[in-house]
Amino acid sequence: MLKNKKLLILLIMFMSAFFEKGDAKYEKLFFDHTIKNINNETIDLKKYKGNTILLVNVASKCGFTKQYSGLQELYERYKDKGFYVIGVPSNQFGGQEPGSNSEIKDFCETNFNITFPITDKIEVKGDNAHQIYQWAKKNHGKSTVPKWNFHKILINKEGKVQDTYNSFIDPLSKKIINQIESIL
Repeated sequence: MLKNKKLLILLIMFMSAFFEKGDAKYEKLFFDHTIKNINNETIDLKKYKGNTILLVNVASKCGFTKQYSGLQELYERYKDKGFYVIGVPSNQFGGQEPGSNSEIKDFCETNFNITFPITDKIEVKGDNAHQIYQWAKKNHGKSTVPKWNFHKILINKEGKVQDTYNSFIDPLSKKIINQIESIL
């Protein structure tokens, strides 16, 4: 009987090693990267160090484009507490962001009064994905790879991926708001 208990305990310990998510060993943090903004100027992400970031790949001609309103509201609600939304235009999903940077900027400002930072149009998945998305995948896994426009990656104050949210999760959902409030 004692032998069976020991065997069962060893088996459980062995099996749990396959199910536990280990902590990522970040060689770099989110804040160690740079990206171009919509005006083609380099943003050193160190300027956001110590803040919480919601990184969202965006598109102007998508069924989820109305989420811009929620993203702007979220940004306005928490920006004084060290929270930023960073919109990342990408044309990788259905060709739904075909415009130039100036067209994207005009669209965002005119239709949604966007004041949060918007980056240069980049690739967010695949071999040519921007270094930020490669970094996120390496350190947090496949959940950081967008499957469609308006995929969200929450970065905590330490510069690590806190959580990810698919396109169907509204920016003002309790799931996102509760997570943001817990780490601000």
